[in-house]
Amino acid sequence: MILESALLDVRPGEEEAFLAAFAEARPLIAVQRGFRSLELRRCLDEGSTSRFLLQVEWETPADHTEGFRGSPEYGRWRELLHHFYEPFPVVEHYGEPVLAAGPVRP
Repeated sequence: MILESALLDVRPGEEEAFLAAFAEARPLIAVQRGFRSLELRRCLDEGSTSRFLLQVEWETPADHTEGFRGSPEYGRWRELLHHFYEPFPVVEHYGEPVLAAGPVRP
């Protein structure tokens, strides 16, 4: 499993339209081969509430970079979402955790 991660800076004032468009776009990615899950989180920090963190779990990097990006659904995804970003996000892929931690219990 790999994790795709992108910080999405949405133009201020367009956050609600972006969320509506993302809800429409979500099924386009969810049907892709190798797709496992996604999370979209909004930044809570003052002055950064137009920033979102997108994390998508894929079986392999190619499921995202070749499969989804080469699919007909990606064209619609791009049409729905890419005009909201300023600047355009950097998308990165991460492997399995090299370290994990949880609460320390006595």
